[in-house]
Amino acid sequence: MRGKHLAKYREIGRKIAFYRKLRNLSQERLSEMIDKSRSYISKIEAENSDMEFSLDILFDIAEALNIEVAAFFNPIDVEIRGKYLRNK
Repeated sequence: MRGKHLAKYREIGRKIAFYRKLRNLSQERLSEMIDKSRSYISKIEAENSDMEFSLDILFDIAEALNIEVAAFFNPIDVEIRGKYLRNK
């Protein structure tokens, strides 16, 4: 992706990594849950990623992490963290 939204995709990727780790999931396990390769997840989460991904993928990741998709678009902090996590 070389578009004007690169920084936003990178920020979402960092949040995916944050919530994945919060759920104690490996990239491998998350990739299995959404039927993608581990390298695909790795590319999304990479700090200097230029990976573009669809909303369908984002919805699948949110579902696998058992969080609301809105969590990827808002700041991460202690006050809101619990707001987006769903009980398993």
